[in-house]
Amino acid sequence: METNIIQIGNSKGIILPAEILKQLKLSLKSAVSVSLEDNNIVIKAQPRQGWEEDAIRLHAESGDELLVPDVFEDEKFEDWTW
Repeated sequence: METNIIQIGNSKGIILPAEILKQLKLSLKSAVSVSLEDNNIVIKAQPRQGWEEDAIRLHAESGDELLVPDVFEDEKFEDWTW
């Protein structure tokens, strides 16, 4: 697939085809990592976009409470080897 470098204000850019964006689950303002590897431009999607906002919302709704206790009542820590 070919595309051209275009002028965007004082910068340059490329147009990414909609099908590629769809496959990578990217949209406008999605965070990506751009690097140069072996003289090739590599664009990688950044995972966990929007997780911070979702975590804040979930906490506000008390949706982040433990479903299973992290320590069971009958658990004896002296039996553990550290």
